Amino acid sequence: MKIDMPKDREAGMSYLKDIRDRLQNNDYPGFLKIWEEYCYGEQVEAEELILILQAVKISELAKPFGLQVERILPLWREVKEAELAHESLQLIFDLQTTNTEELADLATGYLKNKHPNDPLFLDKVRLIGLRNREQFQGCIHNYDLLTHMKKGNFVFHTAGWGTGEIVDVSLVREELSIEFEYVIGPQHLSFEKAFKTLLILKDEHFYARRFGNPDLLEKEARESPGELIRLLLHDLGPKTAAEIKEELSDLVIPSADWNRWWQTARAKIKKDTKIESPKELKEPFRLREHEVPHEVALHKALEAKPSVNATIQMVYTFLRDFPETLKNHEFKESLEARLKEIYENEPLSDSQRLQVAFFLDDLGIPQAEKDLMSLVQNINPISDLVRSIEVLAFQKRTMQLIHKHRKDWREIFLDLLFTVESNLLRDFLLHELEDKTEDLTTKLNSLLIQPLSHPDVFVWYFQKVIDGKAKLPFSDTKGQNLFFEGLLVLLDHLEQKPNYRDLLKKIIGLLTAQRYKIVRAIMQQSSIEEVKEYLLLSTKCQSLTDHDIKILHSLAEVVHPSLARLRKEKTPSTSEDNIIWTTQEGYQRTHQRIQQIATSDTVKNAREIEAARALGDLRENAEFKAALEKRDRLQSELKFLSDQIARARILTPEDVPADEVGVGSIVHCKDSKGSHLRFTLLGPWDADPESHILSFQSKLAQVMKGKTVGETFDFQGDQFTITDINSIFDQQEKA
Repeated sequence: MKIDMPKDREAGMSYLKDIRDRLQNNDYPGFLKIWEEYCYGEQVEAEELILILQAVKISELAKPFGLQVERILPLWREVKEAELAHESLQLIFDLQTTNTEELADLATGYLKNKHPNDPLFLDKVRLIGLRNREQFQGCIHNYDLLTHMKKGNFVFHTAGWGTGEIVDVSLVREELSIEFEYVIGPQHLSFEKAFKTLLILKDEHFYARRFGNPDLLEKEARESPGELIRLLLHDLGPKTAAEIKEELSDLVIPSADWNRWWQTARAKIKKDTKIESPKELKEPFRLREHEVPHEVALHKALEAKPSVNATIQMVYTFLRDFPETLKNHEFKESLEARLKEIYENEPLSDSQRLQVAFFLDDLGIPQAEKDLMSLVQNINPISDLVRSIEVLAFQKRTMQLIHKHRKDWREIFLDLLFTVESNLLRDFLLHELEDKTEDLTTKLNSLLIQPLSHPDVFVWYFQKVIDGKAKLPFSDTKGQNLFFEGLLVLLDHLEQKPNYRDLLKKIIGLLTAQRYKIVRAIMQQSSIEEVKEYLLLSTKCQSLTDHDIKILHSLAEVVHPSLARLRKEKTPSTSEDNIIWTTQEGYQRTHQRIQQIATSDTVKNAREIEAARALGDLRENAEFKAALEKRDRLQSELKFLSDQIARARILTPEDVPADEVGVGSIVHCKDSKGSHLRFTLLGPWDADPESHILSFQSKLAQVMKGKTVGETFDFQGDQFTITDINSIFDQQEKA
């Protein structure tokens, strides 16, 4: 098995680094120059020698190097540790291709001294090629393998058959029989083939234990998950989380139990002082040569002088995971000194200063509490400060200080309610604002009128409203109905925005969960007119399948049976209803998007899939899954846009009615307070609610449809009067 060396040890091995660089570049002359210099050294570090020989063995330069490898023998003789000397000599003979008499004498003498009482010594020497001395490459490894060939011992097949248990050996036939992990039935291998494909596994090796007694290994894994990971890393070398899962899931831990077991194991690994956990998901876990206390690991990381933000995140994570380390008085003082140095000498932003002050406060520094109060009271705008804090727990603590020390905390909390990113923080803000009912209602009403302004917040509050456990604004029947309608409007609009794909899936999940539980409840408390509106909106949502639409209609008809009759009487949609109106610009944008998906995006995605596939482990390959998901999104978007563009019709002046509201109209109106508003009604591709350009399919546009100057219409509890109607083409001519 390949030796694994801690990164800090490898970093000090200068020859290893230089040789690896030359091997990677296939620079044979440069490699030989360094190798010759290395061979003439006076001292040898056995671990470095082994790593160098291992690197050469798997490189393209292994064969020509076979003529040069024996130059290292004088230096090899200086290796004192018997196990390391044996491993390095084995590698030397694996690589050598000269088969000289001197090498044969060395191998024979070495093996005789190592196995003085082996009754089969002469037979084994013959089998490994040392009797005729013509070809004995790999002889040390082959002798060890012959010695290991006993019934019940384990081996590993390097060509893909996995771990095997020896069930029979015949020196006469020069053959052994093995039952392998991934091959059905006993396999019969000649000694010659065994020399080329088998590695020795000791009984305590991870692979031997997994194959020989997986039930016992599972029992130990559940009792001491950290010990199992240590064993795995010791025997197999560094492994990522995905690679660890590949080695254990189903084979040791049932796949159904994996997530729960890994959470437990991960918590143990974090606290294991001999296992080095990766900073990034793609990086491997490593087994350290010596145990490193958590305090030492943190100090070592801080000595590298990371950025202030990195330091804040590092210290926060450390104290969250290892709070008991603060009982070490020396460590606590050292950490305090480092944080004070940052606080007093580094150029800090307000958010950085606040977060470091939180650390100092937690360490018991009296001045820190006063500084925190002063910062919160004097910084404006304080909302920007809260949003810029990266640590979620510190965001909440800042809000608590704002509540305690600022009179304008309600206004600040109302501002933050829609702009913080975490639902946990929104929950906190909502709870604190419950007594401010009027202002909270006004704020939430703006969200109801314009769901697209804050889609994530809308879905979050929709769940609060539907839950109905707390007495919140809009949690009554009317409010639930309004938010349900708004959710369908939001669903329709988000389908045009690929960056909201996850939120789109969440909305679909909410609607269909528990056999459409939410939809059932809404239908039961809604009037027939409201239900008709829901059904109309749902048919515009491309993300809802035909099956979903049928279910919604069925649920509606259970509550309002007359809808079933109306549906039967309803004629198929006219071609006019299926038209997607668009401007020339909107049509060009959509057409260009279709071309982009069909060409560059699809080709780029195909390359991403191939690149991710090359990383291996497709079951736990995050890049591969992401690339496949992107392909699905592109194909779905391409189909959706292709279907739509087939129904598209570019607006002309003749399509815009002159004296009533229709597609292409610019509608001027005023509300009950006398405020003037202007809305432009276009197709869905041109809609931009922030600029008051509405899709002609939107509810507000449909309410205005057909109205003339002087007529009124009601929307969201307010009355509007139309004061003027223009055509977008009139505006273009004036421009």
